[in-house]
Amino acid sequence: MTDVDDAIAVAQVARERRRGGAVIPLQRRPRRGRGGRRKRAAVVAIGAGLVLTVAMLMGLGAFGMVAVAALIAALTLLVLFAPATPVPTPERIVKSEVKAVPAQAARWLDARRAALPAPAAGVLDQLDVRLDTLGVQVATLDEDSPLAAELRRLVGEQLPGFVEDYARVPPAMRSTPRNGMTPDQQLIEGLGVIERELGEISERLAQGDLDALETKRRYLQVKYEEDAASGE
Repeated sequence: MTDVDDAIAVAQVARERRRGGAVIPLQRRPRRGRGGRRKRAAVVAIGAGLVLTVAMLMGLGAFGMVAVAALIAALTLLVLFAPATPVPTPERIVKSEVKAVPAQAARWLDARRAALPAPAAGVLDQLDVRLDTLGVQVATLDEDSPLAAELRRLVGEQLPGFVEDYARVPPAMRSTPRNGMTPDQQLIEGLGVIERELGEISERLAQGDLDALETKRRYLQVKYEEDAASGE
């Protein structure tokens, strides 16, 4: 899905919600900077292929092939065990440029996913989609705007704080009801609230584009339909 497709999808969601119609689900796209193991394996495969190709073209003998094998092994170890990019902390997310906030929040949440209950997978995926979409929308957002501050607060403070509160609950107690809900259920419900708030921010960001689209539609309608009518 391209950035243009994302913008159109957000506009459709906002329009359908205002009309009271069925909400069009946004599609999740592959996140840049993720899939570390696969990317590293691909780098190793490409590097090994290049080394072998050069070795065959040079016609290396037995000793040369041993050296090539050692080089491939060294390349594999270097790539696979190179330090991974550190997961951004909530403090870093809050202080980052607003255009980087959604992607960093998604990386932080992705790093916590394994520690969260399996039933939360659905709402985590929805959060991921929201953050992907917002990553496109906030690219030109003013750093000091109220929406930028709201986004930083929501995903840099409230989301991490809520997840960390859940993580401090002993695992044996997470499925025990308290005040009518288990901690697992409270987590899922709270994440759902955050996802809906992100959706509201996304719709507010899309409002200007929707208004511009409607204005241009009316202009085209007036210009060309009236021109066509006057030419008859």
